[in-house]
Amino acid sequence: MLKVMQEARWSIVIPVKTLIRAKTRLAGAAGTHREDLAVAVAADTTSAALACPLVARVIVVTADPIPAARLAALGAVVVQDPDKGLNTALRAGFAHSVLLAPHDPVAALQADLPALRPAELAQVLAAAAQFDESFVPDATTVGTTLYATLPGVPFHPRFGGESRNRHLSGGAKELALDDIPTVRRDVDTVEDLRTAAALGLGPHTAAVAAKFLVD
Repeated sequence: MLKVMQEARWSIVIPVKTLIRAKTRLAGAAGTHREDLAVAVAADTTSAALACPLVARVIVVTADPIPAARLAALGAVVVQDPDKGLNTALRAGFAHSVLLAPHDPVAALQADLPALRPAELAQVLAAAAQFDESFVPDATTVGTTLYATLPGVPFHPRFGGESRNRHLSGGAKELALDDIPTVRRDVDTVEDLRTAAALGLGPHTAAVAAKFLVD
């Protein structure tokens, strides 16, 4: 079902892992900087979302006090992660967003988008406002970086693994937009980080990456 929301202002839900589990695939490259990198990436993702003109609020879901304090200082609302998996965390953030603003649309956004640009996120959210339920595939077209629903629509995130196919089979509209590389470039490996660096890292990630990432 197609809907159109004029001048929608969104709640963005960002799940942030505990640092002991964050960015473990980057441990070999980042070494002792891995935890700092995880916090920095989440900080740049959160900062970009907060700077997007279509975003009213960012709700961070985490069980770790270190990123919780850092992201709250940036202006995010922090919600306790029930620690029962990624999609459960997103549903907890969604429930809180409904309490805060029941008539606003909600988007779940991965926390590892260190090159995210507010203008590209605005382009995605404007497109998402035309559909009940929608998503953006990651750069590999296997996973998902953003999942969105309009007010009153059931919120059923299906993140993890081959989530693009699960979102498609669940009826969500795939937002196949041009020129949104920073929304699709999540970072799990050092190769991903290099690709994100070519797009332009946010300042928090750039400062940490400079300590170990070499050309």
